[in-house]
Amino acid sequence: MVPADGGRANDYDSIAEGYAAENETSLLNAYYERPAMLEFAGDVAGRRILDAGCGSGPLFAALRDRGAAVTGVDASPGMLELARRRLGADADLRVVDLADPLPFSDGAFDDVVASLVLHYLEDWGPTLAELRRVLAPGGRLIVSVEHPFAITLMQRLAGGKPNYFRTRKRTEEWTMGGQTARMSFWDRPLHAMTEAFTAAGFRIDVISEPPPAPAALDLFPEVFRELGGTRFLGFLFFVLQAG
Repeated sequence: MVPADGGRANDYDSIAEGYAAENETSLLNAYYERPAMLEFAGDVAGRRILDAGCGSGPLFAALRDRGAAVTGVDASPGMLELARRRLGADADLRVVDLADPLPFSDGAFDDVVASLVLHYLEDWGPTLAELRRVLAPGGRLIVSVEHPFAITLMQRLAGGKPNYFRTRKRTEEWTMGGQTARMSFWDRPLHAMTEAFTAAGFRIDVISEPPPAPAALDLFPEVFRELGGTRFLGFLFFVLQAG
């Protein structure tokens, strides 16, 4: 779908500042998704890690602080400029679209982290094949995506009738930092995700719906009062191992 203003879809450059600011402090990013990704990554000291879809670099920074040698790629030059400000001139950051071949040799990394990025792609096959190629044998791909059950539930509560079992395009309008962009996603059922992972040569070690970081309960009490509990459907996490 082409945005009505003629701009391109998923134009993170236009909302980079606002998105990065939201990412720093939000419940979903700062106190749920990022802590979970770091927990699944575990001890990364000395490991070579590709941050695929690194954005403004918060996960890159956390992994580097834990002793990893990190390379970051993202399709948005604007987001990478913010990452450069955060990480310094010596950080290995490159403009790369994950739908294209990766500019790295076979087995270049011990781990790949793909944080909330795969759901922007219609076809996971070529991307997963490339991520598998650049991983060393036994390397890990750690993934977070929008939870397919949560997306379907929200669409139904809004009056829609989505076909959960079909891979389908969804477009939303995001306004951040006073700028608006049209964002397009590809929703797919859980079985389509797992089949894509195994077809690319990965073994699924973990599928998880973790709780938020403990601090979230004190920082966002109104959210949890409304939920009536301490957990929610937000994102879905996978830890995969290259054969």
